[in-house]
Amino acid sequence: MRSLLLAGVVALVVSPVHAETDWKAVEAALGAKGAQQPGGVYRFGLPRSDLRVTLDGVGLKAGFALGSWLAFKSGGDGAMVMGDLVLTESEVNPVMKRLVEGGIEITALHNHLIRAAPMPFYMHVEGHGEPVKLAKALHDALVLSRTPLMPTVSPAAQPKMELDTAAIDSTLGVKGRMVGGVYQFGIARAENIRDSGMDVPPAMGTATAINFQPTGNGKAAITGDFVLLPAEVNPVLMALRENEIEVTALHSHMLKDEPRLFMMHFWAVGDAATLAHGLKAALDRTNSAKH
Repeated sequence: MRSLLLAGVVALVVSPVHAETDWKAVEAALGAKGAQQPGGVYRFGLPRSDLRVTLDGVGLKAGFALGSWLAFKSGGDGAMVMGDLVLTESEVNPVMKRLVEGGIEITALHNHLIRAAPMPFYMHVEGHGEPVKLAKALHDALVLSRTPLMPTVSPAAQPKMELDTAAIDSTLGVKGRMVGGVYQFGIARAENIRDSGMDVPPAMGTATAINFQPTGNGKAAITGDFVLLPAEVNPVLMALRENEIEVTALHSHMLKDEPRLFMMHFWAVGDAATLAHGLKAALDRTNSAKH
């Protein structure tokens, strides 16, 4: 009996205990600052403020269409990381090579826009394992690009938003936020989304993203991506086109997502209120979460 009791004590002592992730260590390994997000996500925003990209005469702000990001979520014996890296043509292959060498999976490589000059490319990534090692592998790849890992200047005051944001909020039925001169929306889906057996919260790229960049006189450029079930793809496409919003890309971002999701990117320049109504017509054809 005594030996059985001792065995039980030993078992209790050696049972694994999953410690909280040391996000400061992850930040140090990646060389960037992140922030806690809902759903247990620790997210890094890495806008390509070094790039000067124009499309239809509009200079694209980094937070509008050139925002690299990485999002970590603890689970099991380590963490999952997902992200989207904005890269120039010459950066694609060196960064991809280093990512693969570091054990990071490439889940998509494609355009989000058309006619942009120079053309940015978007590389979606996923990794599983010890979070600091994942961060180091991502850092070693990102330094082969010119992606700014830390802000080069102190954050300035928010520029005045030359749009009727209250009217846009009312039309879309959700409140946006101002970030670096861009009015941004993140609209979650109603379903619980999983990948590789783990929940994938909206902060890990499963929310429909809508961005407005003012162009003057109540007008704006819009871009972003709708996160869609297969049955929603063509109804949303038709709603966008009927409202003179261009569909610029259609593809997946993940490999093992449940349910299967497709991302539809869009672009238009025009009266901001009119564009908001067109976007609402498309949103109404999705199973978005109620706000």
